[in-house]
Amino acid sequence: MNSFPYEVMWERKDALERLDLRIRWGHYEIRVLRFHLTTFPPGKTVGFHKHSEFEFHFIPRGKGKVIMEDRSFDLTAGMFYVTGPGVMHYQEADASEAMDELCLHIDIVDRSSAPSIGDDRNVDKWEIADSGSCIEMLESLPLQPAIDKHDAMCCFLEAYQARCDNTLGSYTAIKHSIIQILLRAVKAYDMKDMPASLPSRDLNANRYRLALQYIRANYAGMMTLKDVAEKLNISSRQLQRILKAHHDNWSFCAILEEVRLDAVCRKLVETRLPIEKISVSEGFASANYLHAVFRKRFGMTPSQYREREFKSR
Repeated sequence: MNSFPYEVMWERKDALERLDLRIRWGHYEIRVLRFHLTTFPPGKTVGFHKHSEFEFHFIPRGKGKVIMEDRSFDLTAGMFYVTGPGVMHYQEADASEAMDELCLHIDIVDRSSAPSIGDDRNVDKWEIADSGSCIEMLESLPLQPAIDKHDAMCCFLEAYQARCDNTLGSYTAIKHSIIQILLRAVKAYDMKDMPASLPSRDLNANRYRLALQYIRANYAGMMTLKDVAEKLNISSRQLQRILKAHHDNWSFCAILEEVRLDAVCRKLVETRLPIEKISVSEGFASANYLHAVFRKRFGMTPSQYREREFKSR
């Protein structure tokens, strides 16, 4: 069995992230925020979130899935995806197999109109052209994974080895590796290699599914219709219409309450926790409020429900 070539990166996990890397490339400054190898154990999820920077996610081993905005994609070894500023995404490792990920998070700042140290006239015009074209393409990449056909992943290992060597030329090698990751990632999305047509989906049905996933993952905390709508980058009114259209005309509040009640019922049966603790842990303001809602929904109190369920076992 072949050994995992990136195993060595576990020896000094924060080796690259300890460096304050601000790389000048053409008219751009690239600020490296995160640069490491991580792993997701089987079933591990990273809920919907977004960042202000560019994130490069390479999968050297394992499998899972990613949801970008409203589309879901399978991930396998040898693939990668890029999320730009403000792109909502969700990641999940396969239920039975861990997934490793090489991560590069960067801020890209255009310095073409800002005062700078030195004379920009001395910057290679070809470097300016390369960096400008690369960043322009990076900002318009399709929100879908690609195959790492130009082997950008090896640049992570090259940068790590240069960092550990810490000899003359190490900084230049690390800078070269980072720039190569950007260039090779963009080249992997060459539109000539994209299929002529892509499968389509019912956008609102998928938004409904994503909304329910978010509600079920965060129901115990403070949550509003606006919170969920912002996660999906749509308006509150639009989300309310989607929920009612796909959930028997139920409102957001009714759906959230039902999810919380389902959780309360599980806690009543699976634990002996007091009703007061269950009400707070599952998102209800107080035990009295839970009693009122529970009686209206089930025709009995939480205590009566618990007693009935234990007797039926």
